[in-house]
Amino acid sequence: MINRFSHKPILLAALISGCFFVCACENDINEVRELGSKKIGVDEGKNIDSYLSIKGKMRAHLTAPRMLRYGGDSANKVEFPNTLHVDFYNDSTTRIESQLRADYGRFLENEKKVFLRGNVLAFNIKGDTLRCPELYWDQNTGKFYTDKKVIWSQAFRSNLIIGLNGMTCNEDLSLVTFNQVQSGSFFRIPDSTANPAADTTKPK
Repeated sequence: MINRFSHKPILLAALISGCFFVCACENDINEVRELGSKKIGVDEGKNIDSYLSIKGKMRAHLTAPRMLRYGGDSANKVEFPNTLHVDFYNDSTTRIESQLRADYGRFLENEKKVFLRGNVLAFNIKGDTLRCPELYWDQNTGKFYTDKKVIWSQAFRSNLIIGLNGMTCNEDLSLVTFNQVQSGSFFRIPDSTANPAADTTKPK
């Protein structure tokens, strides 16, 4: 079974229709209090296959084996407890520019932010790769950011950078800003089979 969910801000229908008319009776008052203390329901979806709209355009494709949506929460929280994978497309949605995966994800629908945890991995078609234990994805700004240690390899590991206190970058892993770089983490791995004239790490 495939469940498709739209991750645009959700307009909740009225949770309570009509009014409660409480009589001057102790039993009625207790019943109303019990209603307020009931646990919030959780909707579960399996084999999630969802296309995400970012800034009004269909830009990402999310898949996950399991999803939990918590109702009644002001943050409208959605969890992906058993891994998730996201493909990010170019403007025409015909080519995947970058990919993202993590062991766990939590989506706050009202804020349009995703918290990722556990073996977080992101990479693009240029061979730039990001690894970190925790990462935030802000759909409002189209940015990834973290304050945790990150390992960044560029152009298929020809350069390696270790950011000690996190970084910020675009969804396609461009315009990377490191908060603090570990001394000596810049290096080039020679490739005897590579053509020097075709060095992709040099600006064109």
